[in-house]
Amino acid sequence: MLALLELRARALSGEWDVIVVDCAPTAETLRLLALPEALGWYMERIFPVERKIVKALGPMLSKAAKMPMPEDSVFGAIERLHAELDEVHGLLTGPDASVRIVLTPESVVLAEARRSYTMLSLFGYRVDGVVVNRIFPTEDADEWRAGWVASQTEIPGRVSESFAGLPQWRSVYRTGEPVGVDALCELAREVYGEADPLEVVDGVGPFRITRDPAGAVVHTALPYVTRDEVGLAGHGDELVVSVASYRRLLTLPPGLSRHQITGARVVGGELRVRFKEGAS
Repeated sequence: MLALLELRARALSGEWDVIVVDCAPTAETLRLLALPEALGWYMERIFPVERKIVKALGPMLSKAAKMPMPEDSVFGAIERLHAELDEVHGLLTGPDASVRIVLTPESVVLAEARRSYTMLSLFGYRVDGVVVNRIFPTEDADEWRAGWVASQTEIPGRVSESFAGLPQWRSVYRTGEPVGVDALCELAREVYGEADPLEVVDGVGPFRITRDPAGAVVHTALPYVTRDEVGLAGHGDELVVSVASYRRLLTLPPGLSRHQITGARVVGGELRVRFKEGAS
């Protein structure tokens, strides 16, 4: 939470044109990015009840537990924290933010990158490109490096197939870490060439709603996912989508609250849930 709040403070300061966050490994990053939404679920369902109970029965509970109950100012602080984290979530899923996947040319890493793409899309984060890092140069390769070059030969092609439609860049394994502005500028020129690495991505993002005469369709991008891997449940104005061990609670727009789910399918890496007004 401290990391997310620090990011919010930097973004609101107006001191920076662009903020780049070098994220932790996939599982940790997904937990971090899912935190605001998870806290939102608690704030909507559990928090109001807890606050009322403590306010009404505080003295009795303190006596029974033999420890002081939190004052209402504590609950107020939690509300402010939730509001700030919700602001961070809106910032990171908005049109001016995106995620760039960086991977090395190895089969296991590629498989993990594909899963990352799926889960980032599930939670509404826009992926704007892929960087294949630490590719062994083919020139003047000795016997030891020639083995690595050979093992990496097919991976770039598989990356191109896996992330078709996304910009892709490649970075050769360097003799040393690029530390300092000059070294980073040299690396940027090598990787991006004439392209603008900070260009804002066009498109509608991983979540959208379309309408036709038959009703409305909620589209959620889920690349590489099959129908059998997706769990779906509807409850009031909420849609619960689960993939593997990850679950996202989507709050539907007010216009869909009186609609019922009439069907769902996975087509071309996208979950499509159809709604119809007055359906049973």
